[in-house]
Amino acid sequence: MPVNEVALWRRLAAELLGSAFLAAVVVGSGIAARQLSPGETGLELLENAAATAAGLYAIILMFGPVSGGHFNPVVSFSDAAFGGLRWRDAAAYLPAQVAGCIGGAVVANLMFAKPAISISTHHRVSGPHLLSEVVATTGLILVIFALARTGRGRTAPAAVGAYIGAAYFFTSSTSFANPAITVGRMFSDTFAGIAPSSVPGFIAAQFAGGLVACAIIKALYPAITPAQAADVVMPHLHPGANPETEAGTGSRHARPQERGGDGAPAAIEPAQRSSAPVTDRSG
Repeated sequence: MPVNEVALWRRLAAELLGSAFLAAVVVGSGIAARQLSPGETGLELLENAAATAAGLYAIILMFGPVSGGHFNPVVSFSDAAFGGLRWRDAAAYLPAQVAGCIGGAVVANLMFAKPAISISTHHRVSGPHLLSEVVATTGLILVIFALARTGRGRTAPAAVGAYIGAAYFFTSSTSFANPAITVGRMFSDTFAGIAPSSVPGFIAAQFAGGLVACAIIKALYPAITPAQAADVVMPHLHPGANPETEAGTGSRHARPQERGGDGAPAAIEPAQRSSAPVTDRSG
């Protein structure tokens, strides 16, 4: 195991708990909004969006240092595609994320004295809704990877929360942008729910958005490295990296004046490194 790599079981626990909190925030704030502002759909959506944006920011800060703070299979598989996460780890993240979102929805139901599981009857699928999910997911992945590539990963929790909060209003689907939360919201017949028949279309659109985002990232940031991808959403050590020798991870490793052709921090060439003698630690 590389130095400082977090054990997989701990990362899975963080993804499960973070996903559960995320679903509890989304579903719970939706229930509260309906109770606090009955009949005022715009105000209900504003309350739901504000709680989700703020909650997502806090949740990423809580669990991001352990697992990267994905809570979203599209984020995890996009990270794997750029080498920041092992494919098998991304595959292991998926059931943890889905289980966490289901559990969080159940807890939210119980907190508001509703049945633990109530399958949603809120049908959402339409052409505009599916297009919205493609757009919402594309934007989410672009925000995350652009920040990591340009050395601004520390702002990701706030940026992700702000983007999702805004996307509640600029997309007709209210920006699920996450297959795991889509499944979780199916288990609550409340303001934030989604009918099972709508789930496959939403998930397909979300993964399509992930593919579009990856293509755009490759075009805009062709020099993105696995070490930079390992900063998505929050820094987590690349499986093959040594934190003492790997360069090119944005603000943590690259000097400000050393930028790649796309304006992003570039890896420091060996010849540019300090010539000071290295202490032999081999013992």
